[in-house]
Amino acid sequence: MNRFCYVHIYSHNTLIAGFFRRSIQKQIEYRCLRDGKCLVIRLNRNRCQFCRFKKCLSVGMSRDSVRYGRVPKRPREVASTESMPDLARNLSTSGIVPLPDMEAMDPESLRQGVAQELIKLVTTAHRSNNTYTEELRCTLQLNTLVLKVDDSDNEGSGGEEAASSTTDRVTDARSVLWFNVALRMTPAVQQVVEFAKRLPGFHTLPQDDQLILIKLGFFEVWLTRVTRLSTAECIVFDDGTTLSVQQLEIVYDPAFTRAMLAYVRTMLKINSTEEEIAIYTGSLLLCPHRAGLSDTERIDSLNRALGDALQQAVVASGRDVVGRWEAFASAAAEVRALGIRHHQLLAWCREHWPRLVLPALFSEMFDIPKAEEEDSAEGGSSSGQPSVL
Repeated sequence: MNRFCYVHIYSHNTLIAGFFRRSIQKQIEYRCLRDGKCLVIRLNRNRCQFCRFKKCLSVGMSRDSVRYGRVPKRPREVASTESMPDLARNLSTSGIVPLPDMEAMDPESLRQGVAQELIKLVTTAHRSNNTYTEELRCTLQLNTLVLKVDDSDNEGSGGEEAASSTTDRVTDARSVLWFNVALRMTPAVQQVVEFAKRLPGFHTLPQDDQLILIKLGFFEVWLTRVTRLSTAECIVFDDGTTLSVQQLEIVYDPAFTRAMLAYVRTMLKINSTEEEIAIYTGSLLLCPHRAGLSDTERIDSLNRALGDALQQAVVASGRDVVGRWEAFASAAAEVRALGIRHHQLLAWCREHWPRLVLPALFSEMFDIPKAEEEDSAEGGSSSGQPSVL
């Protein structure tokens, strides 16, 4: 990993968003109609500029860091370890984890130091934005709620009466299960979005690339987190809801169900630490091989930095380093294949969307059409651009 990579890992902490910069430069005074208590996410960020500006400050953006006028770009060749102490100071003053003293480090020590700090940063982001935890697994009662497809559970059928034909009954059953799956998966969407936004270097990427990485990587991260609670026979959500093999086969298909539960077994066998799972899922998100990416070079640098961090986390686990490293590499290939197939299987939802009841954020994440009145109610943009960020 070259020195240029180190600079880009932490440079997002010194970049000022356009909104924040304009607010400071023009000395704009905002007001909130809800006493400064608005929830600011991608879906509604333009509704209250006061709370949006307040959130900028709360995440560490500094008024004093705003530069007036255009900042000239430095050539990549100029970046060196000499600039790392300044970046470290900017990082530490933002309230995140301070970097070690890098001025006296040799290249290998510098690489290890960056990897160690990445482990701390990414693990903190993971713990703050993940409900599928080991602590929950120890207290959660499996099969607390088993989804049943019967005449009384028809929330996902869009209110339509069950048809008499076998095909319609299967479609209705599938709609009911999709409603329940989407309802319980949706809270994880915002968690993964927030996790991605806190990955070092993520905000240095073009916004279109950020969107692609989240939309195509979400299922892989979610399924990996789910393995913490699930078994080789069922998928368990963080509220205790259980999906059996038979129900998974209705939602997806038998082949995908087998592959999905095989991945659960893979991750259970690895028995990863919290640090390992945090870095591993971060590397799944920062995958440079997603279709449509523009800045693959920078994403690849960030991904390799996370690879170094995962190696250190594996070493720190005190177990078979080579075997565990190979196991994680194999698991990553396994879940990426599942992610591709999952996107294909969602074609059923895109085809039958009028009879489905799905949360808007879930539909947006997986490009499932919504009724026009839902779009207008959500304040969707006229450009049609997704807004999961």
